[in-house]
Amino acid sequence: MATPVVKLMALPVEGKKDEKVVRWLKHYSSAQSILIVGDGDFSFSRALATAFGSGANLVATSLDSYGALICKHHQAESNVRELKKMGATVLHDVDVNNMKLHTCMKMKRFDRIVFNFPHAGFTGQETQLHVINSHKELVRVFFRNASNLLCPDGEVHVSHKTGQPYDRWDIEQLASEYSLVMFEKVGFAKGDYPGYNQKKGDGRKCNRSFPLRNGCTFKFRMARKESEDESAMYCLVAAMAKMSMARAHDNVTM
Repeated sequence: MATPVVKLMALPVEGKKDEKVVRWLKHYSSAQSILIVGDGDFSFSRALATAFGSGANLVATSLDSYGALICKHHQAESNVRELKKMGATVLHDVDVNNMKLHTCMKMKRFDRIVFNFPHAGFTGQETQLHVINSHKELVRVFFRNASNLLCPDGEVHVSHKTGQPYDRWDIEQLASEYSLVMFEKVGFAKGDYPGYNQKKGDGRKCNRSFPLRNGCTFKFRMARKESEDESAMYCLVAAMAKMSMARAHDNVTM
């Protein structure tokens, strides 16, 4: 397995000679404010904090209470403890149905909002219509809340299996109901996030992992308004006209 690459980038700090190092792990950086929703045993959040050398930019959440969490997941207690040591905000009892109203989040806006492999629980076979509809409703309310917590240029990332029956969740359609447009879909590799352990999270086998075959990260942004598109087109046309005039001037003076 290839070793995940942690990219480093030095950013100048205004008014100071020294530079601030920004660390990257895959799609995420220590310069972004990141909300991680429903993080199982909090191992994904810990992977990011470890790579960044700090959790100060992270808000990591679970649907379970802390008591229920540590009963379900053997590594949750140590993961939560380490996250807090690294300065992360860790929240429990956070329901996607109303997370935009949560006391610790309603005044915040995030650069990235991440929900890895959302699942509404085991109430039947994954191919059954009522099960698919319950998963879709979970994702729908997530998008509804996430759209209210996102920075203007922020992104919502949902990692999800592809193929049948998972394609029937219609994630792109659900996102579009809240003006979120998919701009990229990339393969999800567990090895990119050292220490991450995806968990079932429900039922007797809640602490067991599940296969991530054909997993992808779907990336969404808020749809641009027509006025913004027109402004961008105007700037592009003006820039092209300026370049054309410059070339014409060069040809005359040669």
